Amino acid sequence: MQLDIPAGDFAGFIFDCDGTLADTMQIHYRAWVQAFHDCETPFDFLEDKFYSMGGISTFKIVAVLNEEYGTDFDYEKIALRKEAIFMEMLPGIRPIQPVCDFARRAVADGFPVSVASGGLPRVVKRTLELIDMYDVFKDRIVTPDMVERGKPAPDIFLYAAKLMNIAPEKCLVFEDAAPGFEGARAAGMQVVAVPSRV
Repeated sequence: MQLDIPAGDFAGFIFDCDGTLADTMQIHYRAWVQAFHDCETPFDFLEDKFYSMGGISTFKIVAVLNEEYGTDFDYEKIALRKEAIFMEMLPGIRPIQPVCDFARRAVADGFPVSVASGGLPRVVKRTLELIDMYDVFKDRIVTPDMVERGKPAPDIFLYAAKLMNIAPEKCLVFEDAAPGFEGARAAGMQVVAVPSRV
């Protein structure tokens, strides 16, 4: 994988987790399909739909599907079931090596780095641990529970920049999905698109 790094005087770097640092998107998709089946929902969650919602918070995905289908399923119950299935599948995941290598080089060169993820905090932490990246980011991990609005709003990226004490326009974001691209650009940041779906 070749990362297309734009020219710029960047002072800090922000990374999405799933599909950007960790090769987990297919696991997330399988976990969602199983959770919807277990909870007997009518959601026909096609893969294209799943990828179009990359980066959107776990709870919000159920809310969006409830709205689309005119249903009122318990979003917390389904989301927590999905995350439990995901955690069972998680061991054995692999890092997306070029992105992880870039993050490590940035830290070695004295740049601050942070994670801005739509996942649940404990799941993001465990994912980073399994790809041996938690120690790189441990003090600067932002999840939707820490901000007013998740992706595609800019809040999560702005908070990550604040944790690094870096102006938003000096941050470069690594992302794999449209909601993340939109949120980062709304925050005034440039984006490196990471292909999570080959």
